[in-house]
Amino acid sequence: MSLTRLPEFAAALTRACDELGLPEYYRSIVRPLFGMPRSQWPTCCGGGCEPCAQMLVAVADRVCELLKET
Repeated sequence: MSLTRLPEFAAALTRACDELGLPEYYRSIVRPLFGMPRSQWPTCCGGGCEPCAQMLVAVADRVCELLKET
């Protein structure tokens, strides 16, 4: 089962975004990371993107941590 289908996923995503300061309107671009191998997750390009890929990965990592706690 995909992590995004777990009942607690939405709550973990919300909490991770809130903790790390990622605005609600960017949450939908974190979700696709869970459908690809970690090796394909984006990296920072240094171009000043908003949001930076590092932030998206940090949120995804925090979601994983939170789901392990439940």
